Parts: sequence; C-alpha cells; structure tokens
Amino acid sequence: MQGTLDLLILQTLAAGRAHGHAIACSIERRSDEVLQVGHGSLYPALQRLLKLGLIAAEDGISENNRKARFYGLTAKGRKKLLAEASKWQRFSEAMARILAPVVEKSS
Repeated sequence: MQGTLDLLILQTLAAGRAHGHAIACSIERRSDEVLQVGHGSLYPALQRLLKLGLIAAEDGISENNRKARFYGLTAKGRKKLLAEASKWQRFSEAMARILAPVVEKSS
C-alpha cells in the first residue's frame, strides 16, 4: 500500500543510523522474510524521504570496510513516524476485526 515502504524505513531508522543494505536486511529479518525490499524500490524511497526532510544522510564506512551512505531520522521524520504508525495501527486493528471469523447469531 502507498507509503508502506516509507513507514518501514522510518521505523527501521528509529533504532539508529543505517546504510541502505542494512535497512533492507532489517526489514526482511524483522518480518520473518515475508517482506522483501528490492534495491529498485529502496533507493528511490530513500531519496524521496531525503527530499522531504524526513531523513538525513552522511557518507561513512560500512562494517565491511566499504564506502556507504548512512541514513538517520530527522526530528521531522520522528514526528511523521509517530503519526503514520498510529494510522497504521488503527488500520490494522480495523482489518483484523473485519477479517475475524463471523459468528452466526442463533435465532
């Protein structure tokens, strides 16, 4: 759904700075491999979040001793994360209610 990847990225970065590959791996791992994040989707989303001022980036060295761009949440990003997470919580609770088995009422 629209905005899902953005929310997943923001939530991942709430734990601290990370480079793109680590963000993708974290999302996949935390979803028990249900959510697969392709680089073709991840990097455009990171660029969009940068343009919106929700994340900031700086160059650094990865754990593999390679150049990498590290992303972190901005104050604006934290605020957006809280608002969007609240919306998603309400949405998922509503979906769970609708998808729950219907109990037939006896006459």
